[in-house]
Amino acid sequence: MQRRIFRTAAAAAVLGLLVPLSGCGSDGGPGDEGTLRLVAAEYGTNQATSSKAFWDKVTNDFTKTHPDIKVEVQLLPWADIDRAVSRMVSAGKAPDIALMGSYSDFAAEGELYSADELLSITAEANFLPPLAEAGSVGNTLYGLPWVASSRLLFYNEGLFKQAGVTAPKNWSDLRSAAKALKDKGVKTPYAMPLGPEEAHAEAMIWELSNGGGYADSAGNYNLASDQNIQTFRWIKDNLVSPGLTGPVPPSQLNRADAFAAFLRGEVGMLNGYPSLWHEARARGIGVGTVSMPVSDTMGAGETPPAVGVADWMMAFKQHGKRTQIGKFLDFVYRDENLADFAGRYHLLPSTVSASRNPAGGLDKNDEQFLTALRGAQLYPVNDPSWVEVSDTIKRNIGRAVEPGGDPKTVLDEIAAKAKQAGKQH
Repeated sequence: MQRRIFRTAAAAAVLGLLVPLSGCGSDGGPGDEGTLRLVAAEYGTNQATSSKAFWDKVTNDFTKTHPDIKVEVQLLPWADIDRAVSRMVSAGKAPDIALMGSYSDFAAEGELYSADELLSITAEANFLPPLAEAGSVGNTLYGLPWVASSRLLFYNEGLFKQAGVTAPKNWSDLRSAAKALKDKGVKTPYAMPLGPEEAHAEAMIWELSNGGGYADSAGNYNLASDQNIQTFRWIKDNLVSPGLTGPVPPSQLNRADAFAAFLRGEVGMLNGYPSLWHEARARGIGVGTVSMPVSDTMGAGETPPAVGVADWMMAFKQHGKRTQIGKFLDFVYRDENLADFAGRYHLLPSTVSASRNPAGGLDKNDEQFLTALRGAQLYPVNDPSWVEVSDTIKRNIGRAVEPGGDPKTVLDEIAAKAKQAGKQH
């Protein structure tokens, strides 16, 4: 979900993680008929947390029940996998299966099997609805959601107690809490990471909380809507200008740095996901969580969706191994396997049955994120231009809240670039 909402960028080439599993060559190739090749993103940040242990176990278990099918797995860092798989596909050496952050460009080029060509009707219907919708182009599911996450507002309970404030419900509450935290000497009352690492996540969270977002009800980009412009004007005037977002300007603050500051106890509030919650609690930081506070102009009782993100399994047609791929995906999506992987990284399983399975390793504290995910809105990843559009947002949206920045001008520029990107796909 760059890992859009919950990806750890530090997984690049750590401790030899570029070494393929099961002896698979790094540049790929069709292989023999009895061998499937899976290229997967590395979710771990070091050798101890590498995804290798999971894939070794799953592929070994699968081959025991399907001795005629061998599965070779190659792990690549998040920073490299999209580009690497694109090269493989172009060279006629596509993997049979890939696990990564985007799928729609391959679907648009006719490179992927659809879910109904691979899975049973029951299995296809088992995906959580918001994830299945985001994985579909038109009404056809091509991106099979694997693991997911959602965002909630985190607050440092100790700092809030010292400042004498409670969890905010609307933007005015958030502003008041931030001011009280600043008055108590909190370094960063509200951490707003609008730097290039993941600005599109923070921006969408705020936009949704004012009835806006990236797309309209028809699925078309609506990046410079009146609601979105109003959102960034409010942020600039009420949080950034009064110095409530900390010593680092939002346009220069990346998510990883914001999270690190929260773990040091220097941040009063920020938007976070499950793994940060667990890490903070492990360090002795009391963390409260609430839904993102809504704008003061939202109607009473309106509850905007949380931001959700998923990573995607996709199956390539290039080598014609539909039957073998389907057997492996049926196996890997079993509740125990999916929940095992999700539990290792404090992520959420993508299926209804795995998320309900108490034996699957889902921490009870993750239930709040799962509840938010069930009604979440995801990025428009099913638009082939999204990769380019999200990059434009990441690199430009922070300018909307800079001292000399004008939110309308910045958002209009982003919308124009998005329109141009759409024409190229």
